Amino acid sequence: MIYELQRLIILVLALGAFAVEVFALVEAIRTPAHAFSSAGKLSRQAWLAIVGVATAIGFLTLPFPGVLSPFNFLAIVAAVAAIVFVVDVRPAVAPYRRRPPRSPQGW
Repeated sequence: MIYELQRLIILVLALGAFAVEVFALVEAIRTPAHAFSSAGKLSRQAWLAIVGVATAIGFLTLPFPGVLSPFNFLAIVAAVAAIVFVVDVRPAVAPYRRRPPRSPQGW
């Protein structure tokens, strides 16, 4: 009983970390390259590589039924990389992602 509860908690945490990694990857893809340099952060290509590898590691280390992954340390490192992007880089590049308002057309 306790073992099943522990496995459920690990599964929920792993899925949550993977969701953050996917979110970070999508945000890195959507952000224009000039936003990273304007905010004084690493380049877009560097963040795409970091978050892309983190997402791949997060997927590969998801706990499957009956199998415990020996790479849990890598899963933690991948989650930390994605969290750093979400809480540090994303807010810094947010002002440079906004587009100017559209001017009315057709009048």
